[in-house]
Amino acid sequence: MCLVSKARTAGIFSVAMVDVSKWPLFKLLSTQELASIRQACIFGASANEAIYITHDDEVYVLGLNCSNCLGTGDSQSTIVPKKLDSLTGKKLVSLSYGSGPHVLLATQEGELYAWGHNGYSQLGNGTTNQGVSPILVTTNLQNKRVTEVACGSHHSLALTHEGEVFAWGYNNCGQVGSGSTANQPTPRKVSNCLQNKVMVSIACGQTSSMAVADNGEVYGWGYNGNGQLGLGNNGNQLTPCRLIALQGLCVLQIASGYAHSLALTDEGLLYAWGANTYGQLGTGNKSNQLSPVQVMTEKERIVEIAACHSTHTSAAKTQSGQVFMWGQCRGQPIVLPHLTHFSSTDDVFACFAMPSVMWRLLSMEHDDFLTVAQSLKKEFDNPETSDLKFSVDGKYIHVHKAVLKIRCEHFRSMFQSHWNEDMKEVIEIDQFSYPVYRSFLEFLYTDSVDLPPEDAIGLLDLATSYCENRLKKLCQHIIKRGITVENAFSLLSAAIRYDAEDLEEFCFKFCVNHLTEVTQTAAFWQIDGNMLKEFICRASHCGAFKN
Repeated sequence: MCLVSKARTAGIFSVAMVDVSKWPLFKLLSTQELASIRQACIFGASANEAIYITHDDEVYVLGLNCSNCLGTGDSQSTIVPKKLDSLTGKKLVSLSYGSGPHVLLATQEGELYAWGHNGYSQLGNGTTNQGVSPILVTTNLQNKRVTEVACGSHHSLALTHEGEVFAWGYNNCGQVGSGSTANQPTPRKVSNCLQNKVMVSIACGQTSSMAVADNGEVYGWGYNGNGQLGLGNNGNQLTPCRLIALQGLCVLQIASGYAHSLALTDEGLLYAWGANTYGQLGTGNKSNQLSPVQVMTEKERIVEIAACHSTHTSAAKTQSGQVFMWGQCRGQPIVLPHLTHFSSTDDVFACFAMPSVMWRLLSMEHDDFLTVAQSLKKEFDNPETSDLKFSVDGKYIHVHKAVLKIRCEHFRSMFQSHWNEDMKEVIEIDQFSYPVYRSFLEFLYTDSVDLPPEDAIGLLDLATSYCENRLKKLCQHIIKRGITVENAFSLLSAAIRYDAEDLEEFCFKFCVNHLTEVTQTAAFWQIDGNMLKEFICRASHCGAFKN
């Protein structure tokens, strides 16, 4: 006997190690704003809308705001996040979006909210008026606790805690499952052969609907012109039909693309059917399949599948963490599952789907997990864990010998047994200033430098002395960004002194381009006479003193 619980279905949201800044919209956020994100979703016809929830359960939106899909109460687009006050404090468990787009959201309390495009009553409030802000959908859902939502192009599904499926909105192909093709203005329970069945998962294609029962059976209804219902024919279905071809299999997860479907069994087997114009079934050709066919048969056990109704892209993750993609990938048809370097199926959609939407609501809860890089950064100058101190200008900098040996050849040599420093607990540094030396040590922990250009000169000297070429380049970059008329000649002098040819050329050109102003600064008249003569000679060759 096959039993499938809601906890076993992976289509609601993920706990994932995904960098949301891979989606361009999130590049607009500051580091602090990104760190505040607990859940996020990118949606819209061009992946131009975003919604995210913070650790404080505040809901923010940004983007183009097509059809009022941001729910801000107006039709204005925004590149600055706006808070949806009506959803503050609501804990989200499921979110989905349509092509209009319209947005559905289910909370931990089982409430259902909707907003955005409503030309076909896909918001479920009985009207066709745009939803400019979140609407609480209650018709036929009183005393029901919604646990999952799914959106097609212009229709909507909701799954309740009791395992009931409700549908509403556009119904031209029977995707609401009511037995007719009349649009459904409010949530209506999908019955017929789902009657007395406990459903545990739902999914929508553009104009089709799918559901999985707790015994692993799969049901489909709506548009079937490409065989996306998996029934062995291409006739539309106005009420749910069981996929007989999957009989004997226990399906844990379903995922629907624009016009194709994927199913994952409890044995880690993957089945695909429907449209295949872009190779999205992964069968090695572009022929549609009216019935489920097994794919990735020679691969290891599959633990997750991914598709989205607004794309023709498919992805899967194996037990060992390998991620495969196929279908339309940046416009290119890939007809067989292709092994990627990604660690998450979500990365496939960020980098290769068109549009680059998210296929599910992402959860960024990591149980305070820190990466190796984050851990190293956190431990820099930590006296509790350090085993070595540098004393510079009377101040201590706490570090770890092992990190220094791994990251820097100079320290690897220093801490050999024949160096005196290897036995010391405190090492005195007198040739460099405290800000410079601290920045150098911090660079070894973080790969970044945050110094003003004047201090970067000293760090450039250190980088040259310690043969740290990457640090040398970073310093030159900082100096170039911070050059001004007042400091230009000092920076030129430093570049010459530390044999930084690229920086020297940059500073020289800046001085020539601003010659009148530069020659009136104190730095110009304080330099060595020979260097001044060399500058004047070189500048004259460039025609700097011609009338």
